[in-house]
Amino acid sequence: MKIAILGHSGSGKSTLAKQLALIYKIPLLFLDTIQFESDWKERDLEESKKLVAEFMKQDSWVIDGNYTKFFQTERLLAADKIIYMDFPRRVCLYQALKRYFEFKNQSRDSISNGCIEKIDFEFIWWILHEGRTKSRRDHYKQMILDYKDKSIVLKNKKQVDAFLSELH
Repeated sequence: MKIAILGHSGSGKSTLAKQLALIYKIPLLFLDTIQFESDWKERDLEESKKLVAEFMKQDSWVIDGNYTKFFQTERLLAADKIIYMDFPRRVCLYQALKRYFEFKNQSRDSISNGCIEKIDFEFIWWILHEGRTKSRRDHYKQMILDYKDKSIVLKNKKQVDAFLSELH
C-alpha cells in the first residue's frame, strides 16, 4: 500500500498519516522533516530529493505533504491512494493554533528535531490566503481529476472519521 496525503496547512495531514501508517503497518515520511533541518533551516534541495527518492523505493509507504519539488508527480503515480484534505480555512487556522498551544516550545514528531513549534503572521497568511491561491486550488482540482480512480477528498473531521472507520 502506498498512500500520498496532500492538503492545506492545518488540515490534519500529519495526524491522518500517522493513523494510516499504524493501521497498515507501513513506513511514514513527513515531508516537513525533509524540507527543514533543526531551527527551521532549509535542507539542501539535492540532499532532500535524494532522501525522498530513497524512501519511495520501499514497497509500501505513507507520505505526508504537498511539496511539488519532492517528486509530487511520481508520488501520485506510485500511490494506491491519494488523500486530499480540503478543510475550510477557519478550521485549518483553528487546528494550527490548537497545535501551536499543544506543542509550544517543543518540536512535534512531524517536523525535524530542533524546529520549535511556531505561529506567526506569515504562517497565518499562508493558511488563510497564500496557500489557497486560485492556481493552488486549480492544481489540486486537476490532481483529483487526473487520479479520480484512486483519490479521496476529505472536507471535515466527520468525513475523516468515516473514512477511518471503513478501514477497521
